[in-house]
Amino acid sequence: MNSVYAAGLLMIQIYTQTVNDTWFAIASCAEQQQVVATSFASTEQKVLNNLLNLLPFNVPFQIMSSLSVYAKDVFVLMANVFEGKVVVYDFSFVMDKLPKYTTMVLKAVMQIPVGYVSTYGAVAKAVGGGPRAVGNVMAGNMFAPLIPCHRVVKTDFSLGGYGGGLKTKYQLLTKEKRGYLEPKNVVIKNGDILQIYPVETTLNKVSAVS
Repeated sequence: MNSVYAAGLLMIQIYTQTVNDTWFAIASCAEQQQVVATSFASTEQKVLNNLLNLLPFNVPFQIMSSLSVYAKDVFVLMANVFEGKVVVYDFSFVMDKLPKYTTMVLKAVMQIPVGYVSTYGAVAKAVGGGPRAVGNVMAGNMFAPLIPCHRVVKTDFSLGGYGGGLKTKYQLLTKEKRGYLEPKNVVIKNGDILQIYPVETTLNKVSAVS
């Protein structure tokens, strides 16, 4: 599948939709079923600003007035993440213009399933670099909430940071409780191991966020 940045593509399509008082936005090439960037915010203007800041400056875009079937499907997945549901992606994320390390971190975080968290340190151990480098990638995640950076927490299992706000991070994790009891390992690319922990490990550490 060719990248949306390949010669011949003239336009990135941008869609917005509100679900339960949260605005979601998608930048995509619908014909190729590729997601260029996603975002969420409390207002349409904020989510558009967030999304536009993620786009490459030299690629033209168009804000669409109506939703395509493809965009509707992606919005359903984004809303399902907010409801703590398991989602399966049948599209690809455009990462070919991202730094190699950023791509490695994002692909590792994609492997953290609902009901679990990992830590900045554990992700760094799996892909290289240090916890701060992983945190920087999470802070610039172009695909929130689909790539679940809300499932990455500090080494002591406190929440750490989150672009959508710590209250939102806490709420997302609360909805993802599944009652798992033990940590486990996930095999990521090249056979590297990412350690993950029941989400309750963090929720028990942080009683509430106002």
